Amino acid sequence: MKYTNLPNTETKISKICLGTMTFGEQNTEAEGHSQMDYAFENGVNFFDTAEMYSVPARQETYGSTEKIIGTWFKKTGNRENIVLATKVAGPNPNFTYMREKNDFSPKSITFALEQSLQRLQTEYVDLYQLHWPERKSNMFGSLGFKVQEDAWEDNFQSVLECLQGLIRQGKIRNIGVSNETPWGLMRFLEESKKHNLPRMATIQNPYSLVNRSFEVGLSEVCHRENVGLLAYSPMAFGVLSGKFLNGATPPNARISLFPQFARYNGENTREATKRYNEIALDFGLTLTELSLAFVAHQSFVTSTIIGATTLKQLKENIDTIGVSLNENILLEIEKIQSIFPNPAP
Repeated sequence: MKYTNLPNTETKISKICLGTMTFGEQNTEAEGHSQMDYAFENGVNFFDTAEMYSVPARQETYGSTEKIIGTWFKKTGNRENIVLATKVAGPNPNFTYMREKNDFSPKSITFALEQSLQRLQTEYVDLYQLHWPERKSNMFGSLGFKVQEDAWEDNFQSVLECLQGLIRQGKIRNIGVSNETPWGLMRFLEESKKHNLPRMATIQNPYSLVNRSFEVGLSEVCHRENVGLLAYSPMAFGVLSGKFLNGATPPNARISLFPQFARYNGENTREATKRYNEIALDFGLTLTELSLAFVAHQSFVTSTIIGATTLKQLKENIDTIGVSLNENILLEIEKIQSIFPNPAP
């Protein structure tokens, strides 16, 4: 395994992070425990979750992933050996079952954190993230910003002040954002600097061969401000494993089970995937190796979040840590990118 630090901290994390959002839906508790066992035994010390998991989010499984992680901590005693990240959900009219109001008020953040700590059976979280902005913005598949009626009022400072209080109480150690834009990330950083408040260490956004929108704006912010990308969906919901090539539709795949996740299921994505697979074959790699090695190659990526439903998939993903890409492969990738720029934003 390879390791780095959360930016601006002494917290050592593996360059591969175990994503857990299938625990409680596609994976049972026993399967989730097996995945955590295997990941930990193979050097992965960084786990990511969220209060709203498992996915797809619904009231019946709300918090199920955190509960499974919590029972693993209790069973193994490995809490101190894991860097644990979770998230507080932002506004969504479908999530009224979570609490009275889904916002980033001190009351909501504090309540959400306390509930997560109970489910996770821990006294602290190493990285606490805002899952998506309160304001209406371009996220979850939207490239362009559209002006919309928005009741949101600027509260960047008050959010950071709330998080500062929780850090002082020892309940969280570092903070980050997720599904955020360059403007939102810079506002948090400027408020931190201006008012001597905690600083966002990371941003968790999608990044893959078929979704490189992060490179427009956010990559420069991360480089110049020393914020690390925790890249999620590096395999594009499994599309970049190649299992959907030639019209295949595996019955247990996420896109097959949950057709509402159409983001990575378009014609351009499938064609781009076909061509990336040809590159992989030409250079003696699997498509999975090419896909994950490409993400890991980027200087702005602090850790790549992998998710799997089987131990075989998990092993293959973790094993890519030893794969590197030469300039010839990277040039071939750029040729495909120029033909299919961000087919699945």
